Amino acid sequence: MSIFKTIEQIEKIRESSLLVAKTHAELSKVIRPGITTLELDRLAETFIRDHGGIPAFKGYQGFPYALCISPNEVVVHGFPSNTPLEEGDILSVDCGVLKNNYYGDSAYTYAIGAISGEKERLLRTTHECLDIGIDQTRVGNSLGDVSWSIQNHAEKAGYSVVRELIGHGVGKQLHEPPELPNYGRKGRGMRIENGLVVAIEPMINMGKRFIVQENDGWTIRTADKKPSGHYEHTVAVINGKAERLSTFEYIEKELENNINNLVIIR
Repeated sequence: MSIFKTIEQIEKIRESSLLVAKTHAELSKVIRPGITTLELDRLAETFIRDHGGIPAFKGYQGFPYALCISPNEVVVHGFPSNTPLEEGDILSVDCGVLKNNYYGDSAYTYAIGAISGEKERLLRTTHECLDIGIDQTRVGNSLGDVSWSIQNHAEKAGYSVVRELIGHGVGKQLHEPPELPNYGRKGRGMRIENGLVVAIEPMINMGKRFIVQENDGWTIRTADKKPSGHYEHTVAVINGKAERLSTFEYIEKELENNINNLVIIR
């Protein structure tokens, strides 16, 4: 398993990542108060398979669904359910696809209807953490520079960074080396080179950083039950800097057309 990918391999990862982005766009058309997350999961699995992909999460180490769906204080790895979404919820949707033997991975936290100013500020900061981390993923930096930049921005805003869950390499495996924490020290860790492909995914808590795992063995929530934000892109380092292989553009276009007037976090 090579950490550094060829251009041909990167293009296959891009294809999978764009299918993830288009799956998110399909969800963006229908996500609203009153819909259940099981409905979203069924829609995503059908769309992925209809477009030549395989849901990457379903069956992964026993995970039973196509999507990780995590509302409010659930950080990641939540199970879809028959509980309808409510106005004011926030919902992290993490989606992965396997296509042509390569994976793509991306997550977006949706605002369900009108959300509080506190939640909107959390999501905006988390989105900024992702953008800052991507900007620091360039030749000449280390992975520690990326990690530190995410942590610094989150903590300056008064939030905390989950430490037990991290970003990762992406390729023929859903999770490959290197590990990419959302906290760290400048100059530490592997030096970044062209061909690096990683999923950068800040998980930022409104309260303290501590988490607990539920009895289902998967669902991770904040220990203090305060909300958490989560955004993720798969990126490749090409010509010295990070290029996004996944995109939120499809999501934002659909949210703009969503009659439920969902908030777009940019």
